[in-house]
Amino acid sequence: MTASGGRRGTQRLTTAQALVRWLLAQRSETLDGHEVPLFPGVFAIFGHGNVLGLGTALEEHRDELPVWRGHTEQGMGLAAAGYAKATQRRQIGVVTSSIGPGALNLVTAAGVAHANRLPVLLLPGDTFVNRAPDPVLQQVEPFHDATATVNDAFRAVSRYFDRITRPEQLLATLPQVARVLTDPADCGPVTLALPQDVQAEVFDFPETLFEPVTHRVPRPRPDRRAVTEAAGVLRASRKPLLVLGGGVRYSGAGRRALAFAEKHGIPVTETTAGRTLVPHEHPLHAGPLGITGSASANSLAAAADVVLAVGTRLQDFTTASWTVFSRELRLVTLNAAGFDAVKHGALAVVGDALAGLDDLAAQLESWRVDPQWTARAAEERARWDAHVDALRGAATEIPSYAQVVGVVNDLSRPHDYVMTASGGLPGELIGGWRGSGEVSMDVEYCFSCMGYELSGAWGAAMAHPGLVTTLLGDGSYLMLNSDLFSAAFAGHPFVAVVCDNDGYAVIARLQQSQGGKPFNNFYADSRTQHASPPRVDFARHAEALGCTVFSATSVAGLRDAYATARAAAVEENRPAVVVVRTLPAAWTEAGAWWEVGVPEHLAGRLEFDTGKQEQVRYLGR
Repeated sequence: MTASGGRRGTQRLTTAQALVRWLLAQRSETLDGHEVPLFPGVFAIFGHGNVLGLGTALEEHRDELPVWRGHTEQGMGLAAAGYAKATQRRQIGVVTSSIGPGALNLVTAAGVAHANRLPVLLLPGDTFVNRAPDPVLQQVEPFHDATATVNDAFRAVSRYFDRITRPEQLLATLPQVARVLTDPADCGPVTLALPQDVQAEVFDFPETLFEPVTHRVPRPRPDRRAVTEAAGVLRASRKPLLVLGGGVRYSGAGRRALAFAEKHGIPVTETTAGRTLVPHEHPLHAGPLGITGSASANSLAAAADVVLAVGTRLQDFTTASWTVFSRELRLVTLNAAGFDAVKHGALAVVGDALAGLDDLAAQLESWRVDPQWTARAAEERARWDAHVDALRGAATEIPSYAQVVGVVNDLSRPHDYVMTASGGLPGELIGGWRGSGEVSMDVEYCFSCMGYELSGAWGAAMAHPGLVTTLLGDGSYLMLNSDLFSAAFAGHPFVAVVCDNDGYAVIARLQQSQGGKPFNNFYADSRTQHASPPRVDFARHAEALGCTVFSATSVAGLRDAYATARAAAVEENRPAVVVVRTLPAAWTEAGAWWEVGVPEHLAGRLEFDTGKQEQVRYLGR
């Protein structure tokens, strides 16, 4: 079809119209081979800078491309990140904002997506390219650079950045946008800054730009020489350990990784992003690794002579600031991103997780590990399970975090999805959760962004077929709660369990455990002019945001409240919030150490045990 006034084979459209038409033409293939829209929806807050250009174009296709109204730009960006993770990066949320503060509010969400290697498409409005009306409302004017706008702040947290200053630039940049968003190595946030005058300018776009395209995530095979070398290192090992990260999840290689471990008798651990890839009761499952993991996995890591780390960048919480492994460790990495594979002096095998494991298995043939080492995984995990059981069964007046996680775990179904982000709950959820092997967990403990727990849950609830439950503390709730209303208004149900512990409990723990005095974390240690300061009524607040609300003060009460909330969320098609008073200082300890900057004058107050003293000496401090 040729539009009136256009040349043959072209469509005369505004920049914004062409962009929306392109979004609609992009398709994606899921892990199970189904074809779905690559861009299933748009999160939008309109203002000057996007309401007329892009907003008008989106309205023209409102029945084909759903637009969801958000209430903070950061929240919308986090919802898009949660959506991407819940679809294993096979579908991508689009977020648009106005210029100035609306755009800058997205930068934190871009950081979350960048650190977590999650694809989101950010379309912040921008100031006029023609500069005729400058300075416009909400425009920052850098004195040193007339070409700069606040959107240049996205450069540090975008995998790909472009500012569209002519309509025809879309022809060159949109293929790059699709490449980055669907590439397993480069995956991350893409930012297209859209000046408001350019959004409305017309151009004769070729119709080929709008032809349907199905994006299939590639599976690059690793270099055969690297595989041969890695196989030799594994054959020579006596106590190898397999570490599964988020790349295994996004490759859809979970079952292949487990089959690889079974064939060769290698104990398996998981990182934060790889959590729930392995059934908890599997005899090779040693548990999750690191600070927020389990003593069982950390014990095996300390004894391992070779670690095969698949699809992970081995963050400090996973490696206990590199103290959880033996000094004689040989590290082999299998990663789609060469940037991550070469870290820490590893023998790097660059390629897709599933393809790489197939190639390794072909070279290892019938090689197997000593059965005594293989059996140690189940032995260590049984001890860890007994420890967690004792924490869950402890007699307490109000619930501990371990008991909150235990209740949610007991009442969840295999296809449900559980989430958290910041504070102390990641350690409780990662270390204490017992999964069935379904990919059913999202712990944003990479950027550790407070507020992701609710906004990310909104996005996940759109994407995941099972019920989503998110766990968060009172601090995160107060930081970014408006998306409870976003989800309630839109009709996306999930359950939020809010643990009220009177402040930023986990940071207070860090502050005091490293020799600091209680200060500005718990409310009791914060400055106020009131003898009896006010408290937040979280139940009434959540109810005012359109949620169904339940409260609990005991483990039994929490069990009843959570069971009822699950049913209510689905029946009423809106979030259900469970508010539970929680012990502020009862933690699940994984027996690992973490590097933080401690002032020298405080170091003398600390009493290290022998193991920690050895770790400090090893790190040169």
